[in-house]
Amino acid sequence: MKHHHVSRAALLSSTVFGVALLIGAPAAAQEAALVEEVTVTAQKRAQDVLDVGGTLDVVSAGELASRRIEQVRDLATFSSNLDIKEQVPGAMPILTIRGVGLDDFSSTNNPSAGVYVDEVYLASLAQMSFDLFDLERVELLKGPQGTLYGRNSTAGALNIITAKPSTSGFSARAAGSYGNFKAYDLEGMVNLPLSDTFALRFAGKTIQQDEGYWYNRKIASDIGRRDLWLGRVQARWTPNDDLDVNLKVEGQRSRSELGQGEFFGVLPSPSAPGVACPGQPACTDFFGYSDRDGDPFKGDWSGGHFYNIDQVGTALKVDYRMGWATLTSVTGYANFQRSFYIDTDATPLRQTDFIQTDKIHQLSEELRLAGSTERLEWLVGGFYSTDRVRVYNPGFLDDLFNTETLSFADQKTKSAAMFANGEWKLGEQLSLITGLRYTWEEKTDVGGTDDLALVCPGSALTGAPCGSPPIRIASVDAKIKDTNWSWKLGLNWKLNPLTLLYASASQGVKSGGFFSGVATSSAQLEPYDPETLLAFEAGWKTRIPGAGLQLSASVFYYDYSDIQTFIRDTSGALPIQRLGNVGEAELYGADLDVSWRPAAVDGLTLQAGLGLLHTELGAFAASAGVVPAGNKLPNAPEVTFNASAQYDARLNDAWTLRLQGGTRYSDGLFKDALNDPLLRQDSYWSWDGRVALLANEQGWELAVWGKNLGDEQHLVQGVNNGALGVGFRTYNAPRTYGVSISKSW
Repeated sequence: MKHHHVSRAALLSSTVFGVALLIGAPAAAQEAALVEEVTVTAQKRAQDVLDVGGTLDVVSAGELASRRIEQVRDLATFSSNLDIKEQVPGAMPILTIRGVGLDDFSSTNNPSAGVYVDEVYLASLAQMSFDLFDLERVELLKGPQGTLYGRNSTAGALNIITAKPSTSGFSARAAGSYGNFKAYDLEGMVNLPLSDTFALRFAGKTIQQDEGYWYNRKIASDIGRRDLWLGRVQARWTPNDDLDVNLKVEGQRSRSELGQGEFFGVLPSPSAPGVACPGQPACTDFFGYSDRDGDPFKGDWSGGHFYNIDQVGTALKVDYRMGWATLTSVTGYANFQRSFYIDTDATPLRQTDFIQTDKIHQLSEELRLAGSTERLEWLVGGFYSTDRVRVYNPGFLDDLFNTETLSFADQKTKSAAMFANGEWKLGEQLSLITGLRYTWEEKTDVGGTDDLALVCPGSALTGAPCGSPPIRIASVDAKIKDTNWSWKLGLNWKLNPLTLLYASASQGVKSGGFFSGVATSSAQLEPYDPETLLAFEAGWKTRIPGAGLQLSASVFYYDYSDIQTFIRDTSGALPIQRLGNVGEAELYGADLDVSWRPAAVDGLTLQAGLGLLHTELGAFAASAGVVPAGNKLPNAPEVTFNASAQYDARLNDAWTLRLQGGTRYSDGLFKDALNDPLLRQDSYWSWDGRVALLANEQGWELAVWGKNLGDEQHLVQGVNNGALGVGFRTYNAPRTYGVSISKSW
């Protein structure tokens, strides 16, 4: 089976290279550029994107602002073979890149796609809930990035680069918008040079939404309101050409609300005989509840829906150029606290409701030395991090098990690594890429679940009468250690200054860990193992300046083993969804990206991306028995497509009219490894649009905009807890629209 699939990938690869040879040859001879060079730091140094032997997407500050890319989840509109879901409605986005992602909600877990803000790694899933503002750019790297980025980047890496202070002059920006759901946001930035060598940059944003997307019939009120404040201060000191010091302090405060999932029942209703269950609107839970109106944004939910965050983070980056090499230090610290209420049964009763509180402290240091000779670009470095994640999780099982529980976890992680990377010039056009990283990691976890036996006459979980002392029904006190190697070997062939062919093999590893949710047996808290991804990729990139074209194409094949994904664990009195390992999978596919500024139409920019993906899981054990080989990985559509168009029409010397539109297509996908039909999303299209009027010399911009213009509803996340009689599905945000205004100085 695998040899057959490899041959398909090889055929596609040969096609890509054939096209590259035909198109790439004349690229160097093009006339004046209509398309500009794109500079990235994906390989820890400034490079033209055409010099990077790998697949990456770059979103500039202008695109982020004009397309209203406000949260991580919005980035899916820019990239093929990318799926972004929220583990809870309205928060905690998780990236799946080329079928590789994470299917978990535990704060103690790490994402498979590493997220880095100004080169500082975010260690916990909980830290992914933030809004974007005052950025320089965003880079999305596809494929294992273990050599330069380390553990937990098997899927790829997301680099978020904030705008830095500049001594070149004063600048400022103010922006605001107002839209439906009584939502408004205000954003501002001031860049303040105090001397030729020292500058400050202040940036802040607030988001207020007084009407939520969801309506709770039980309390006759909408839910999902937002009250969010974010701020950032940076100081940059450049006393000479050799030293660059940048200190950043940032924070956020949220007093918002979560949305809620749509209920689906598993039992036939006496009032609707003949209805096949589960999954139909008439199906009920154990108490006869059903939700038949077909509106996923309305329900009868219990709970308070609150979502609170308090976060402070700092980052210090120092670059010292010594002539023969540059020494770089990146130090990061984060203090993150979060609490929220979630109703996982999506009914009026408190069957499986929870309050979760997370406290996270993280400290990291990376030290790099980089230099170059006539034949070699080299980099060596070391990394150390320590983080502590504490989770407190009261559970309200009053109506289902006549009790309440308290789950807790205290996880400490230490990680250290040494790495080296080199680009060796084998000739004028050919380079050899080598990378190696050794990682050591230790995790300790102390946790468990107590039956509090607070509800009379007594608990159905343990049989304890009310008033009994808490009974420990699950516990863990364990330590796991792991050492692993990540590596990369590649060839870059520069056909001419504007065309690159490349091929690479690489390996990435994601750490093992512990489940931190509610458990009713100690077996449910057993650690899961690391996962490993062996990747092969070949691709081509070119820029044809005179034609205004930039194109890239790549094919890939992945051998994915010990995959971490959600499994249904029925070993305790309460069946749960937890992270576990499910064996191996085979993945292959392709990415194609095009950017075009046609010379014949001044002011027009077109962009498009196409992703093709095949995933196939091997056989694995589940609670209902062995699942045969052939299932698809979760959140892995076979086809994704994105496109955008922007046209700037200069009305006169003073004004420009800007028209923008974008679309995204996703093929059907499943939300779990079991390929549960109740958790399947069919294919869909989504459309965005914007019209803006720009004052060419004055820095003003006035715009009207809309997102999800077709009001398309697609499944973002879901859980089928059929053993408890319930399931829920959550969906994307509905259509939003509004007006915005900005002024730059």
